[in-house]
Amino acid sequence: MDLFSISSSFHVLSLCVFFILSSGGALGATFTFVNKCEYTVWPGILANAGSPSLDSTGFELPQESSRTFNVPTGWSGRMWGRSGCTFDGSGSGSCITADCGSGQVECNGAGASPPATLAEFTLGTGGQDFYDVSLVDGYNLPMIVEASGGSGLCASTGCVTDLNRVCPSELRVGGGEACKSACEAFGSPEYCCSGAFNSPATCKPSVYAQMFKSACPRSYSYAYDDPTSTFTCSGADYTVTFCPSMPSQKSSKDPTPTTTAPVTTTDGSISGTGTSGPDGSETGSGLGVTGADPGSESGLGSQALLTDGSWLAGLAMGDSTRIYSSCFAPVALAFFTLSILSL
Repeated sequence: MDLFSISSSFHVLSLCVFFILSSGGALGATFTFVNKCEYTVWPGILANAGSPSLDSTGFELPQESSRTFNVPTGWSGRMWGRSGCTFDGSGSGSCITADCGSGQVECNGAGASPPATLAEFTLGTGGQDFYDVSLVDGYNLPMIVEASGGSGLCASTGCVTDLNRVCPSELRVGGGEACKSACEAFGSPEYCCSGAFNSPATCKPSVYAQMFKSACPRSYSYAYDDPTSTFTCSGADYTVTFCPSMPSQKSSKDPTPTTTAPVTTTDGSISGTGTSGPDGSETGSGLGVTGADPGSESGLGSQALLTDGSWLAGLAMGDSTRIYSSCFAPVALAFFTLSILSL
């Protein structure tokens, strides 16, 4: 091997090492927004404090179109869809549901005005990503989040059911454009999990939260719904789809649930139309929760080791393997060269 080849190999090696160290071992993720609604949706994006703003904080997404963003490692924030929007040529205007109050297409650091279906993300800096779809602030659009290319459970989550069609009159907005949360509608501490009800022990799901949970079992229905509503994945890209016709069938971890009859509990509350997975566990009718075996539930509170060990492997590695593939060959070549020169 000539000196030029050796020099080139070490140059590539140094670049790879610098890149891995400076990036914290991850490139971030690609987020794709897809609009399957029969109308235009205007997504909004709000970064949490300490996270950078993305290329846009609000934009128009026509029917059957998509838009992709690169999201850096460590980013956290929320995303939602606005509907019934009217904007003029300068981008000024407002939306009927989930308006961010900026008076523009861009939300510019403002959040969604309830009711709004929210997708929430925290991307790991060397470990797992956490994500959920929340109905705690009410509901305006069907939405699912799907992970691809990652390791771990990586289950789909969201709300496929059109809750606006079954929204109780006391929660309904206008002519049925959105459905309020009980907290927003009534403001009572027991509905808002505030005051004396500010703990998992004292704040229990109301009949309204049970209705939301029955229709959309993978979504947050109230503030302390964490165990069955937060999902994890490592090194994945994400697709946020508005008005999905049905959950993606690409994952064998999301079996088709079977429907059971509505159930009335002893306290008179209605748990709604439920579904049971292959293991007989109740899941709900919007997007099933359980996996194909009793130990494979997808919520944060029940992370199970997959049969191929991929969850444990992903947790131990901390990152997606995709970042290292381009550097592996030159790294191996450089170390091979070192061993030859040392002989």
